[in-house]
Amino acid sequence: MPRLSVFNSPLLLGFDHFEQVLDRVSKSSAEGYPPYNIEQIAQNSLRISLAVAGFSMDDLSVTIEDNQLMVRAKNTQDDSDRIFIHRGIAARQFQRSFVLAEGVEVKSAKLEKGLLHIDLVLPIPESQIRQIPIEDMEKKAIPTNTKTIDVKPD
Repeated sequence: MPRLSVFNSPLLLGFDHFEQVLDRVSKSSAEGYPPYNIEQIAQNSLRISLAVAGFSMDDLSVTIEDNQLMVRAKNTQDDSDRIFIHRGIAARQFQRSFVLAEGVEVKSAKLEKGLLHIDLVLPIPESQIRQIPIEDMEKKAIPTNTKTIDVKPD
């Protein structure tokens, strides 16, 4: 059964890409690892904090790909010689993505006490009003610089 999209409305012009963004968000929201927080730290600033205990700076990477913040980790520890009675600390590789709105900038990324903090700056929206000129097509239909030829009757 095909999915009905709210973006098919004729009143929503140019919003086709939002459907793709929503698909990406729904797929990434199913991921549960690593746990994370998103907090507002100022009027136009957010902080994403991911729990990355057991990962070093060399194991982590933060990139932006097509308005998508990607956090990846590869665990380079070799635990093959260790014997665990209980293994409750998940230190597996992961990829976590966050879709960023247009204009959101990544200010910094810091690793502190097992948490990866990524600070974002949100754009301050400016109200824009622009007058669109309306052309009078009836006046344009009459040529302004026409030439007339007088013909003498015989």
